[in-house]
Amino acid sequence: MDAPKRTIAFARRLRREMTPPELRLWGEIRRRAMDGVRFRRQHPLGPFILDFYCPAAKLAIEIDGESHGRADQPDHDLRRDGWLAARGIETLRIPAPEVRDNLDGVWWTILHAVKARMPPP
Repeated sequence: MDAPKRTIAFARRLRREMTPPELRLWGEIRRRAMDGVRFRRQHPLGPFILDFYCPAAKLAIEIDGESHGRADQPDHDLRRDGWLAARGIETLRIPAPEVRDNLDGVWWTILHAVKARMPPP
């Protein structure tokens, strides 16, 4: 599932230009321990860039801002989620206002999703 060089370069740029909700969640992910489970931010995967990705749990986290409801974005999101699901990756979509207004709740939702997807020891 290598990403094209163009996608990798764009992911690097996105890491430098994260949105405020992405920055807030990234700070929380880095601050809180999750039993050694690690996340990557703005992770290129195939033709897509995932806001956050946990390889151990095969979990993608997407922070959906206002633009995700406009024009053809919902169709793009469905195609992307389907592409990821075909590769065994679950997508957890979180509305950006939820990150702003309920960061602790978002954290527990992510923790629950990670634990549910982790292989047994």
